[in-house]
Amino acid sequence: MRPTWSDINLVAIAHNTGLLVELIRPAKLCAVVKANAYGHGMIPVARTVIDAGATMLAVALADEGRQLREAGIETPILLLSEPHPNEFADAAEHRLIPTLYQSEGLKAASAAAAAAGVCLPVHLKVDTGMARVGATPTEVMLLADAIAQQDTLELAGVWTHCAVADEPGNSFTAHQIEQYNHLLSRLRMAGHEGFCRHLANSAVAMAHPAGRFDMVRCGIALYGIPPSPALADRLPLQPAMTLRTEVAMVKDVAAGTPVSYGHHYTTPADTQLATIPIGYADGWARCLGLKGGEVLIGGRRRRLAGSVTMDQAMVDCGPDHPVSPGDEVILLGRQGSEEITAAEIAQRLDTVAYEIVCRFGPRVPLRFL
Repeated sequence: MRPTWSDINLVAIAHNTGLLVELIRPAKLCAVVKANAYGHGMIPVARTVIDAGATMLAVALADEGRQLREAGIETPILLLSEPHPNEFADAAEHRLIPTLYQSEGLKAASAAAAAAGVCLPVHLKVDTGMARVGATPTEVMLLADAIAQQDTLELAGVWTHCAVADEPGNSFTAHQIEQYNHLLSRLRMAGHEGFCRHLANSAVAMAHPAGRFDMVRCGIALYGIPPSPALADRLPLQPAMTLRTEVAMVKDVAAGTPVSYGHHYTTPADTQLATIPIGYADGWARCLGLKGGEVLIGGRRRRLAGSVTMDQAMVDCGPDHPVSPGDEVILLGRQGSEEITAAEIAQRLDTVAYEIVCRFGPRVPLRFL
């Protein structure tokens, strides 16, 4: 077996879930487990967060919800995006809760519920400034009225999503909360009540108590990763993912040796060069070696040398602390007193930590601890 895998610490995920449950009381916790639980393994993570206090799960795709149901998970499951019209039958069959924001989606949901002989709970999403998906406040009012006029659908929730909540000093989050509150007032005046109100993601939960309402949708914080460096000190989160491989080959090379495709890196001194069995086909970015990326071997930081290739990468280990084939390599996580975080890698790649943990594919198996 190829010695490249991710360890997923479910105890850490349970710890993080417990912290969030306590933080947001009396609001309930909806655990976001889409995208294979941000690369952490959807089914084991779902069971863990439910045991730790989450009362709802959220996914992006009807197929993700189906997989949870087929695994025997009975907790309510929210679909965060409006399904394609041909997916509503699956949503009804597997007791998923669709999000709606278009009249076409409402019609498809109603037809699927009628065909299945059920009353389907749905959530309406309002766009308060993300400009991705969601109805305008006026459209939400019309959709809520339409739902109230039929017996195949139930208005179970109304929600929105914040665009800059991971920037604590940005006033736009307060503006979105204000817009959402205004919509809630309009809905109450029109006689629509008793539904779940939710706006907060992990960042809002941590930095904006006024945005917690009835339920909070937490994703990235469950996995021990702050939504942004600016929020890193808000909760004692424990990272759950450790990405491991081992040294496959070692060679001594002279100063001035060009390394990897393009010869973008040349060894600055006589050194030991190690090859490790992970590459960009696994989700380890090709350019990381050109941006100062490092790994941990023997409790020390060692620099990636040149472009990461499809299946392998090279590491300049220096001449003074030799390594050997079979030595453990940590690409993400802790080894001794050193730690490489998703935030560090994201900064080098000019992206967010979310992308780092989501990018590893099926060639990197998960081991649950």
